[in-house]
Amino acid sequence: MNSNISSPVNLGNPEEHTILEFAQLIKSLVVSRSQIQFLSEAQDDPQRRRPDIRKAKMMLGWEPVVPLEEGLNKTIQYFSRELEHQANNQYIPKPKAARMKKGRPRHN
Repeated sequence: MNSNISSPVNLGNPEEHTILEFAQLIKSLVVSRSQIQFLSEAQDDPQRRRPDIRKAKMMLGWEPVVPLEEGLNKTIQYFSRELEHQANNQYIPKPKAARMKKGRPRHN
C-alpha cells in the first residue's frame, strides 16, 4: 500500500495446499471433532491455489515469512480472544428517547 505501484500484485504463499489440507490442519489446531463436509465446488472456484508472487518479490521486495501453521495459530488465537471478549462484554444498546422539535418527535 505504501508503494507507487498501481497495478494488481499477488500476495500469498506460493506453497500450494488443497482446501482439504487446510480443513484438516485447522481442525487439528483447534482440537475439533467437527466433521469435514464435502460440497459441490463453486462454478468459478480456482483449480489452482498458488499465487505467482514474482511481481511482489521484484517490485516490492515482499515475500511471505510466517510459516503456515504459525500464521494459522496466530489467527486462531486472535479470533478466540475476540469471541471471548464478545461473550464477556455483550453490549446491547438502549434505544435513545426521541427528541422533541417544534412539537414533533425527531428520531435519531
